[in-house]
Amino acid sequence: MGFGIKKDFGDLNKAFVVVYGSNPSDLKWSLYTEGWTRSAFVRYDSVGLGQMYSLWFSSMPGFNDPSYWNYKNDRLDELTQKIYSGGFESSENRAELIQEAVVEGVNESVRIFLASKIDQYVANEKVEGIVNDFGAGVPSRFTPINSKSDSNEFVIGVKQIYQGAWNPVMGLSDSYSRHIWGIISDPATFKHPFTGETFPVRAEWQVETAGPNEKLSVPQEAKIWNPTSQRWENVAPDTLATSKVTFDFELSNWHNGQTMDINDILHSLYFTIEWGTQTDENDRTFDTEFTPRASQIIKTIIGVKPIDADIIEVYVDYWHFDEGEIADWAVLWNSMPWEITVAMEKAVMDGKVSFSRSGATSKNVNWLSLIIPKDAHLIKDYLQEFKDSNYVSVSLKDSYQNSEYFQNRYDSSIKWIDANNHAVISNGPFYLKSYTPEARTITVSAFNDDSYPFKIGKWKEFEKAELPAITNIEMKKIIQQGEKLEIRVETNYSDSILYFLTNGEGNMISSETLSTKENVITISISSENTKNLGIGANNIQIFAISNSVLKPDFYESSFIVTEDKGKLPTSLEDNIEFTEEQLEYEIWIISILVIIGIVIYFKKKRSITI
Repeated sequence: MGFGIKKDFGDLNKAFVVVYGSNPSDLKWSLYTEGWTRSAFVRYDSVGLGQMYSLWFSSMPGFNDPSYWNYKNDRLDELTQKIYSGGFESSENRAELIQEAVVEGVNESVRIFLASKIDQYVANEKVEGIVNDFGAGVPSRFTPINSKSDSNEFVIGVKQIYQGAWNPVMGLSDSYSRHIWGIISDPATFKHPFTGETFPVRAEWQVETAGPNEKLSVPQEAKIWNPTSQRWENVAPDTLATSKVTFDFELSNWHNGQTMDINDILHSLYFTIEWGTQTDENDRTFDTEFTPRASQIIKTIIGVKPIDADIIEVYVDYWHFDEGEIADWAVLWNSMPWEITVAMEKAVMDGKVSFSRSGATSKNVNWLSLIIPKDAHLIKDYLQEFKDSNYVSVSLKDSYQNSEYFQNRYDSSIKWIDANNHAVISNGPFYLKSYTPEARTITVSAFNDDSYPFKIGKWKEFEKAELPAITNIEMKKIIQQGEKLEIRVETNYSDSILYFLTNGEGNMISSETLSTKENVITISISSENTKNLGIGANNIQIFAISNSVLKPDFYESSFIVTEDKGKLPTSLEDNIEFTEEQLEYEIWIISILVIIGIVIYFKKKRSITI
């Protein structure tokens, strides 16, 4: 076609700089083969379409860097933002938005999805407790947490150790680091490995919602961060919200020994609002990738009301037909101590590093990575400065903690960095002990702290999914048009049966979902429906569905419909005249079958019927 081709091979680190970091107008690349994976099975994917097709999520060419050329499609932005932030009134309305966004995205085809790959994993037979997440597969966060062996050491072989950067804002964006991060940090909520629904990990919740078209009153004691006045302010009188979620957090110690507290929770909200709002063109709390994404969240956050040391009410303008999704949207949580986030924030504001890859490339600074000694000691220097000057973050000035509290926080993280040569401090069942680039090895050790809430075996229920199974089907293969059709279905581990009855042209005749209180159920299709079946071949599809495992079993079969009872359609019983060539072909097929039968007979030494 006249194009000159230059193949340029490299790993993800190289791609981050060239593909994800450079200005598209510089034409440093034209076509890139990506690889995408899931960290969990997701029932309601609110992110995928925005991530793959829309500018606002900051993963499209240009990555929202104002100094770059940026891909733009206003219609896709509008559709995917509604899907992401709950801009729908029903499940059906959401499905319509998704269908329209898919069509627009495929028509644009900035990304083209070519294949789906199933990875194979090998485990020592002595290893027990592996969890095979329907989305993430064996490398789910639960596998290394839940697995057991006879040894005190557990070795996992991975393709890569370090690709990208380790920071919880716009780092940890590659699957290799996410696998490790998933076992050294606990989320507040996560997705069930077999249903994809949101379930609590470190935060129980109660949801009250008036949505999608009504509102709740927000108490005036609720507060919100004001990025203009730089302080927490009470919400205005008569403020309304769509939903209220009350969270009861399961707090514990951070890996550095300090206790998680409400300041860690509130600081996460401060950071999201502060860095999700660009007050003017000179705003230093702006990141080209994080800010556009966070801005979608802060549009919906109305206010928060702390109740006690570990309970907080969150008011949001967000609705979903699944209350778990409302909780997942509203939840506040911090995966690192607030003092580490404050030090990172100061380093980025001073222009020494960047939270994001495109920001790092455009500003010619490092992409902040807390696992790298140089960046870790940069964070330590800021912590030492905070300690020496008795610095209190602007977000915590209203806190009633004494000076000793802040000093202990700074001092514990400084000692951690000195001892471990990295600044990765979190709250999970394992902590990052060491990273050795030369040996391509990361070592994590069990966090044996009495404050950690989950004991070994907590996730044992995820070891085996009880998949629904259709064990037997009994139905007639020939029925008369207008005759009642009954199909006896035997199942295991199913809560309901869904069937689709279609005619020879593929048109839907009948469909119904039936509850299965026992393992046997009979599908009865009325004569009124079978009258609409065509003479000849018709089709039945049956799905066995479980509420606890979102992966149905499937059965499909054809059957014959006749005009007269017991009489085959004319086209099947009429004499058929063969040409000489057709007859020779039939004889040739029969001969081959006879030869195969003879070979099987002498090999298996058993009688057969041909």
